[in-house]
Amino acid sequence: MSTIKAYPHTLRQLADQVPGATLFDEPLSGHSSWLIGGPADLLVEPETSQQVAAVVRFARSEKVPLVVIGQGTNLLFDDVGVRGIVMKIGARMAQVECDGDRIVAGGGLWVPHLARLSMRAGLAGLEHCIGIPGTLGGLVVMNGGSRRKGIGENVRSVWIVNAEGEEQIIDHDACRFSYRHSALQGTGAVVVKVELECQRGEIGEIRREMVCDLRERRHKFPRKQPNCGSVFLSSTEMHATVGPPGRIIEEAGLKGTSVGRAEISRQHANFIVNLGGASSTDVLALVRLIRQRVRQQIGFELDCEVRYVSPDGRIIPAHLQAERSPD
Repeated sequence: MSTIKAYPHTLRQLADQVPGATLFDEPLSGHSSWLIGGPADLLVEPETSQQVAAVVRFARSEKVPLVVIGQGTNLLFDDVGVRGIVMKIGARMAQVECDGDRIVAGGGLWVPHLARLSMRAGLAGLEHCIGIPGTLGGLVVMNGGSRRKGIGENVRSVWIVNAEGEEQIIDHDACRFSYRHSALQGTGAVVVKVELECQRGEIGEIRREMVCDLRERRHKFPRKQPNCGSVFLSSTEMHATVGPPGRIIEEAGLKGTSVGRAEISRQHANFIVNLGGASSTDVLALVRLIRQRVRQQIGFELDCEVRYVSPDGRIIPAHLQAERSPD
């Protein structure tokens, strides 16, 4: 049963608390870089940490599922959508200030914009972020980055709303950053603001490194078809033993393979693209096929970087859902 039908007055009461930023039955395909996903009963886009806290407390007290997203660049929404509340930390929470060697930015700030701002300020260390599609909050939670670097290297403090709806400030050490991981994962914490510390650098050199990174990305990665970026996790150890995911998948003979309207990219095999009208079922079938073929050929277990969002609001690595799905 739809949450709206079960709790019509409840969700409308929440909508009154975040005026002008709520949408009922909002298609999540419009909030996903894959352009896949059914409707959310209610989508809320707050603009203050107080509003974030109010949404978290509301969902907790009313026992309504709550999913927190940024720009949906690393998420696979189910075709059914989400029976509950989706809270988007986006442009309404993208304020940014630069003071000396420090940057304080909202969790909804677009990461490439952050990288360009740091370059203009002559601050080095965020060059690897220039081509990463996503918001700062999500990047911090995942300790995302590129070229084996992570945003955690520059994080000084993180302002969060915890799972109980309380505002807290977490320092760098408490985040316990490691490769593509932080202590914030799985806690229900919502990142509302981040303080970053950078080193002084030469603007021309910073710009050259960013241009080089963007040029390489445009050459290697599919840009014209909807996708979520790298599907499977990579690591230094993996590269040293079996190689990067894209090469492994290509050597398994799967490049260009399609299921329904989803296809393993012909340009880079660690990308799954939407040919137009792809479903979450199509993508999960490809994830399952890739894992099975790689397991059979080299005995290696590929794990997903992309996350699957279930209709009841659970967020899990997509390969876990793929293994549950019927053939």
